[in-house]
Amino acid sequence: MDENELAKTVFEAGLKVHRVLGPGLLENAYEECLHYELQKMGLYVEKQKALPLVYESVKLDAGYRMDLILERKLVIEIKSVEALSDLHVAQILTYLKLSNCKLGLLINFNTVLFKDGVKRVINGYL
Repeated sequence: MDENELAKTVFEAGLKVHRVLGPGLLENAYEECLHYELQKMGLYVEKQKALPLVYESVKLDAGYRMDLILERKLVIEIKSVEALSDLHVAQILTYLKLSNCKLGLLINFNTVLFKDGVKRVINGYL
């Protein structure tokens, strides 16, 4: 599957999680459930994947962790906040740049309508 097909799959799985749980829970609850749904589909999904920072050929452990990365192609950042901010977008852009992935999904589960909480983010550094 390419990134767009994966993104559609994530959207459908996230919609299912949102329908069952609704808004208002902590991020880790949504992360666990979305991880479960994607694994159930037979997809390769890594949770809390460490992302080192390479600076002048030195690998630094800067503490970056991606919530989920699907098939080594799609970064998924999960939030449960009142509203997404530019800082959240900057965070996923950093993850995309450091992981060399093309596409990321920034998902805020704390919305009445799930579709209002999903933002596609494209890596402009490739």
